[in-house]
Amino acid sequence: MTDWAKEDLKYIWHPCSQMKDYEELPPIVIDYAKGINLYDIDGNCYKDVVSSWWCNLLGHCNPRINQAIKKQLDRLEHVIFANFTHKTAITLCQKLMNVVPKGLCKFNFADNGSASIEMAMKMSFQYHQQTGNTQKKRFMALTDAYHGETIGALSVGACDLYSSIYKPILMDIVRVNGPDCFRCPYGKDRDNCQCECFKNAEKTFEQYGKETCAILVEPLLQGSAGMKIYPPLYLKKLRELCDKYNVHLIADEIATGYGRTGKMFAFDHAGVSPDIMCLSKGLTGGYMPMSLCVTTQEIYDAFYADYSTGKAFMHSHTYAGNPLGCSAGIEVLNILKDENIIENAQKNAIYFNNIIKEKFLGLKNVGEVRHIGLINAIELVKDKNSKEAFDGKLRLGYQIYKKALKKGVLLRPLGDVIYFNPPLIIEKDDMDFVTDVALECTKEILDL
Repeated sequence: MTDWAKEDLKYIWHPCSQMKDYEELPPIVIDYAKGINLYDIDGNCYKDVVSSWWCNLLGHCNPRINQAIKKQLDRLEHVIFANFTHKTAITLCQKLMNVVPKGLCKFNFADNGSASIEMAMKMSFQYHQQTGNTQKKRFMALTDAYHGETIGALSVGACDLYSSIYKPILMDIVRVNGPDCFRCPYGKDRDNCQCECFKNAEKTFEQYGKETCAILVEPLLQGSAGMKIYPPLYLKKLRELCDKYNVHLIADEIATGYGRTGKMFAFDHAGVSPDIMCLSKGLTGGYMPMSLCVTTQEIYDAFYADYSTGKAFMHSHTYAGNPLGCSAGIEVLNILKDENIIENAQKNAIYFNNIIKEKFLGLKNVGEVRHIGLINAIELVKDKNSKEAFDGKLRLGYQIYKKALKKGVLLRPLGDVIYFNPPLIIEKDDMDFVTDVALECTKEILDL
């Protein structure tokens, strides 16, 4: 253990970690980074194919984003965003108007993904209270959902790993039994179905639609649930159902936006628009903590009145509209357009998925390889035919993660789902290397 690692453990409580694990695997002290590579203080290189929690979009220390932030830093670092504004925030919104789904036109800034989810929920509730729908006081969300770690966001989430201990203090959420394409109860597959499972949503809306403000969804990809992927048709049907019951459709595009699914936003695959969309992570290329809650003119108008009416949206964040974050956000959009990043990533995605299927599908403990965009997930199972999962106490994914680190790859699986969610600029040589390492480690741990 390095001296720096010892000093870290003296003071720092790391996120989403059992700190006792750090006795065996001390914190790795990163010194610098470039592209998809992280370099520790001993000179070891790690291929970051999880984009440092899915936010690093265009590689570490991207020179164009670096320069944009440096230029902004010398001009304006921050200013109160109530009654004040700045050109950088305005320009970012102007550029986003060219790419967000049709109908979204008002941008409310926050500083992280969970905060934008809270904002969306409050916005939806207050809208209904101010438009004569005072009976609407509840929220819906899918099973296996993940929307963040604050109390409201955790409430609409449904991953017990994060929320079970807090259930006594969480909101009462209406749960829709969502799509599970790997273990489809109707015997269908995601490429050839009519979303027969959508009848679960229809039944839930029939029972609770009148009292529901909004339903929150991770469009097409339920990330923390194990990169569960479902068809665009589900979103189309959900849009129609929400319209029927006057329920807002809130898109959590925090992890799926900015080209992760092969299009700018996951909702673009479905050709429909949400009422509210939450953005973060790729918004600044993984550089700065910033998020957005984007909504429609109709929702905005329900808050527009004389101050004395009490209809204003009294929600604020100290760092809302931060100029440094906005400057990064502008340059991200410029790079995506100038360098055809998403189009090139989609071409590479075909190669990436093909080599993963070639290497992994023949293994007896690989239940499925699924993908969308450059995201690929390999679900490990005890029995391939029954799709029986391994005992979670074995922590097989964690064992694979530890081995991969020694071979220079940062994987960080979700349970027993090994996945790749790399920066969009990853090249084929790195794809070959990281999949070879993942295969070696998987075979070693499963004794194949």
